[in-house]
This record gives sequence, structure tokens and C-alpha cells, in this order.
Amino acid sequence: MNRVVSLGSLLIAAAVLAACAAKREDKVVQPQPQYSPPPPAAAPEGTKVEETIANVVTESQRMHSAVQDSASPIVATHADAIGKQVVREEAQLRRASAPIAPVPPMFAPPPQPVDTERYQHQQDNAVQLAAEQPVSTFSIDVDTGAYANVRRFLNEGRLPPQDAVRVEEMINYFDYDYATPGNRDTPFRVSTELAAAPWNSQALLMRIGIKGFEVQAKERPAANLVFLIDVSGSMDSPDKLPLLKNAFRLLTDQLTSRDRVSMVVYAGSSGVVLEPTAGDQKHSIQEALARLSAGGSTNGASGIERAYQLAHDTFVKGGINRVVLATDGDFNVGTVNFEALVDIVERERATGVELTTLGFGTGNYNEQLMERLADAGNGNYAYIDTLSEARKVLVSQLSSTLYTIAKDVKIQVEFNPSEVLEYRLIGYENRMLAREDFNNDKVDAGEIGAGHRVTALYEVVPVGSKGRLDPLRYGAKPDQAAGQGELANVRLRYKKPGSDSSQLLEYPIRKDAAVAADKLSTDFRFAASVAAFGQLLRGGKYLGDFDYGDVTKLAGGALGEDRDGYRREFVSLVALARSLTPSNAPAGDKMSQISE
Repeated sequence: MNRVVSLGSLLIAAAVLAACAAKREDKVVQPQPQYSPPPPAAAPEGTKVEETIANVVTESQRMHSAVQDSASPIVATHADAIGKQVVREEAQLRRASAPIAPVPPMFAPPPQPVDTERYQHQQDNAVQLAAEQPVSTFSIDVDTGAYANVRRFLNEGRLPPQDAVRVEEMINYFDYDYATPGNRDTPFRVSTELAAAPWNSQALLMRIGIKGFEVQAKERPAANLVFLIDVSGSMDSPDKLPLLKNAFRLLTDQLTSRDRVSMVVYAGSSGVVLEPTAGDQKHSIQEALARLSAGGSTNGASGIERAYQLAHDTFVKGGINRVVLATDGDFNVGTVNFEALVDIVERERATGVELTTLGFGTGNYNEQLMERLADAGNGNYAYIDTLSEARKVLVSQLSSTLYTIAKDVKIQVEFNPSEVLEYRLIGYENRMLAREDFNNDKVDAGEIGAGHRVTALYEVVPVGSKGRLDPLRYGAKPDQAAGQGELANVRLRYKKPGSDSSQLLEYPIRKDAAVAADKLSTDFRFAASVAAFGQLLRGGKYLGDFDYGDVTKLAGGALGEDRDGYRREFVSLVALARSLTPSNAPAGDKMSQISE
């Protein structure tokens, strides 16, 4: 509005000049001070601006004409100046009323970190008709990294990517009270349990449990360990190198004078920072760890080759010979081809040196590579998200982590079509084998460490119940007399360490072995709850209406002794996932086939 007032002042000035000229034409008119407009201000909005401009301009033109008609040349000169000023004010007022373009910020905000974590994509195992595909074959899996990684995501306040969730690793994270083998001639013992499936009233849930024999710390063979540590720039984060160093300090405390430790680091290149040192020389090992710092690019292949070379130089016949790789998996120089790195590890496992991988960090974590390298190296994979997890893997389960008691362990389940309509293996998607691979001793499979527990779950729909697949119009009817009363036959193959020939174990499972809900073991109910949770995180397409509330109820009644609190922690993670799930309806009080 100040612009309008300014134009009004011009009109008043013009009127005064005209009056003076009319009163005394012969009087000398004193020069008027040159007009100076006030500072610009915001213009009125909308159509009011145009109306104001038009009115002021019209009035100024009328008065300008009147002044020009006066006889005084001085007055006319000032009138011309005022008219020009009016034109300038009009232009300024129009510019002030125009939309204001946004002013770019002087300083751009810092770019957000890009999440480049990598996971292997797998489709859920499909439902199979027993009449068409009666045999299911897979390799066992003792890895637990997926559970710790899922926990990390949930504690950060976000749901994990579906490909980060491997249900079998979540189930196998927990201890179950399986029977131990009677002697060490057979390195493990198989247990089975059968009951109604909690999420499908038409199905049974069949559990296969394996327990390896235990080895006390003093019985563990001497270990030749090479710590292969990533000290590249990507490891410069509190959840990476600092946590890694503390984890290896815990492991060092468990070693004895019989053990040997070497340390190789890699960044743009690799180098030995600790020559083979006795396990009781803890001060030397701790000092070498303390000197580590992060910086540079990541030539992981160079480090792997150097570590294996060192392991061969100090090889312990009849002992544990293992490279322990600790990294975020972000290899970016040297040999970075995925399959080429796997080939290096596969060649070395034939020499008797195994590989364990420990994953650290977030943002650029290459979990796909970490798991695959461990599988190729006849070892195991764990993800270390906290110091407590490091203690679990490297202290409580050290013998399981380091000492292999059975290798190339395969499971094959043959379902009886006369008793089973459909079945579905829960998890193990990246461990599936061809039927003929079961008897082929050249086909690699998973290893079992001392004291390891392995669990596999099948959802089984008996004949006479409603399945998920439509029956075939022209399908052959199964022989009702074959294996009458038997639901399935479980077969296992394994090799003892140092042997190239496998041995066979068989365990038939009868349909009448199914137990009532009130007779179920605590471990069965808890394993079922973890299986359901993992499936929900992967989309839950086979769970129907079974939700997080049902998982909580099922797990809450199956906590057992839970000395370390892992099962109670699981229940809290289910609650986190429930709160993070979009449009998550409150858990109803639905009836479950398995009650507390």
C-alpha cells in the first residue's frame, strides 16, 4: 500500500503546483525538491492491485493535462517530471505484485547415505503334491546370521527386507532340548515330533531335530586360527571395526597354549600384523588388535589369499584349521567378482582349511557374499550386531563355531502319497538339492559343529483334508497298501571329518505319532512361533489370518527356562515388528490349534 500512498503524494504535489500558477502567473516559482520515493513495500494482492494502479494512473493523467495547460513553463517542467515518476511508480508496483520465484538455498543439505546392502533373492518354497513330488531334498544349515540381522533392523525401527529373512536361520538361532547321541560313532541324533499346525487347521506340523555330540573346552582339538580382518575405510564406524576388535578380544580369551593365532588385515592391500602366536600369549594378540585402524579401499580377495597361505604354513594335522573372516563384505578392488571369490574359497576347502565369516555393520553390508563364502568354505556364518552376540558366537558356542563333527549333511524326506496329500518345507530355500544329489558324495552340503542343533519344519496336509492345490482329474491314485500308517521316511547322509564316503541314517515317521496340543513340548511350540514370525516378515502368504498377536501368544507360553533371555527377547522383537507393520490390525483373540 506504500506504493499507492506514494502515487497519491505525486497527485497532491501536482495540484499544489497548478494552484500556484493560477494565483500569480508573474510570481517566480521556487524550484521544488526532487521527489524521492519511499522504500518499496509489499503490494496489495489480487484484483485490488490492478484497480489501484488504474485509478491512480487515470487521475495522474488528468492532473498532468491540467498542469500542462497552465501558462507557467516552470510548472509545466515539474509536471513532466511528476508524470515520468508516475510511470516509474506504476512499473515498480506491477513488478512488486508479480509472483516471487523461490530463492535457491545458499548451502545444499548434505546427501542422505545410500543403503547398498545386498541380499540373495529367494522365493518361498512352494506347496508340493505328494503324488507328484513325493521326495524333498536339502542341505542342513547351521547359520544364524539372519536372525541377528533381523534383530538389528527391528531395533533400528524398521522392518527388514524380505530377502534378509531366512526362516531356518531364525529357528536355528535358539537352543532346543534334543536328545544327544549315545556315543560318538554316530556324530548326531535325530528327533521328530508331529502335531497340528498352529496356522492351518487342515495341516500337521512335522519337526525334524538334529543334535550333535557335545565337546568340552578341554577336549577341543588344538586350533590354528587366522584372523582375517577388514580395515578398509568402510569399516570406520562404531558398529564395525571397534565392535570387531572387542569381539576378537572375547575369542582370544578362550584360547589356550595349544592354539595358534595369526592376524592378516586388508584394505587396498593386505599384510600380516601378527605372526603365528601361541593362544596363551594374550597380551601380544590384544596389542595387535589395539593397533588396528580403518582406512583405504577394500581388496578382500588379496586378504583371503594371504590368510589361506598363512593357515597352510601353520597347518595342524588332526586339529582345527580355520580362517575367520570379519568384514562388512564391501569388497571394491582386486577380485570383486562374486563367483571368483567363491571359487577361491571352494578350492581351499579341499586342503582342510575351513572358513567362518562374521558380518558387521549397516548401510553397505553384503550379506549375500558373507553367507555364500561361509557355505563354500565348509564353515558357518554369523552376524555380530552387539557385543552380546559376539559372546554367544565366540564364547558360549565356540566349539560349535570352530569344531566340525560331520560334513556334507543332507536330509531327504519321502512322503507317503497314501497318507499325505501335500507338503511344504518351511525355509531352506537356498539349500535345496536335486533328488539325485542325495546319493552323490561329490555334492557339497552343510556341516555340523560340536553341540550344534538343527531344526527343519514341514507343513503336511494328510489325505482327506483340504489342501491348497486342486486334485488332478487324471492323476493316478496312490497305492493304499504301501507304507500303511507311515506319514514319511526321513533319511540323512553325512561324512565324518577326513572321510570322502557318506553314511546313511533312516527314521520313519508314523501318522499316529501326532500328539495333542496339551502334550506338545515347549520347544515344539516355540519353534513353531519362530517359524510363523519369519514367514510373516516374508509376507506370510501361507499363514492365513495368523498374525503377530498369535505369534506372541504361542511364544509367550513356550519360554521354558530361557537362562540367557533369548526367547523373551524374541517376544519383544515380535512386538516391535507388529508396531512397525503398516495398517496392522490389532491382534484378535483367535483360536489356535496349539494353545498354551
